[in-house]
Amino acid sequence: MKVLVTGAAGFIGMHTCERLLARGEEVIGLDNLNDYYDPQLKRDRLAQLAGHTKFRFLHLDIADQTALAAAFLREKVERVIHLAAQAGVRYSLTHPLAYASSNLSGFVNVLEACRHNGVEHLVYASSSSVYGGNTKMPFAETDPVDHPVSLYAATKKANELMAHTYSHLYRLPTTGLRFFTVYGPWGRPDMAYFSFTKAILEGRTIDVFNHGNMSRDFTYIDDITEGVVRVLDRPPEPEPLAQDATGTRLDHGAPSKLFNIGNSTPVPLLEFISTLERCLGCKADLRLLPMQPGDVPATYADVDALARWVQFRPTTPIAVGLARFATWFRAYYGR
Repeated sequence: MKVLVTGAAGFIGMHTCERLLARGEEVIGLDNLNDYYDPQLKRDRLAQLAGHTKFRFLHLDIADQTALAAAFLREKVERVIHLAAQAGVRYSLTHPLAYASSNLSGFVNVLEACRHNGVEHLVYASSSSVYGGNTKMPFAETDPVDHPVSLYAATKKANELMAHTYSHLYRLPTTGLRFFTVYGPWGRPDMAYFSFTKAILEGRTIDVFNHGNMSRDFTYIDDITEGVVRVLDRPPEPEPLAQDATGTRLDHGAPSKLFNIGNSTPVPLLEFISTLERCLGCKADLRLLPMQPGDVPATYADVDALARWVQFRPTTPIAVGLARFATWFRAYYGR
């Protein structure tokens, strides 16, 4: 296949490109290399891909509709993995327009480009953040997600609705993946595990919110990319409309799917920090603080639907994944 990966210089994007290239696909990577975090890390990720003869990079912003449309017309890709987005819950509190540009306008541009170029399947990144303040655990795709607690979450929920609309109107096969706290080598510096590691090795205090009474469904990067590629290989097909005894429609008939992808093993934050301490061989100095606006106390993925669809569920234990991350971090930063 010829696959376009947007956000190719990002954490998940780089690993996804590597996974596709390893099995012989032709990959077009696209990224705008913005400065939300250190662009040098993004360039170094791209350097990991540069040696592959079947990889090419396009320096392009998905918010640039004209340039994106021209790239699709020129490249004639068969399938698209859309990972480019303005990430981060906290950043959305202070920079809302960045999310409107990338996550809303940019996503429409991607949908339009897929629609007009006969793309066989669009796989796109959503987020566990869409579950907002839900308290029922584990989170399932059938749960209501009408009360986001951050603009970032709201844009991801909007992406799901927009993709479904294009599937319904234009029969564009789309699959959304709600990622749960992805971590691992080459990760994002704005993520807590990354900043914790840096602070611990520098002997600085780390801020622990909600006084440590939080848990996350940490999902290792290799599990994420395996799920993404398996989903890419199975485009959804239109389903016959169904109704219950009262005449209420049970499914929408559009070639559209939505899946959680998480480890299904929530880890309490303080346990996570103690595991990280063991991996680094250093103790952390904690400063316990109240909950931050836009944050949620816990995440926990129900991945039964994903397992039924592609016969896969993430399994990497946190101790294994963090050890690999710690090894990479020391090598990359020379610590």
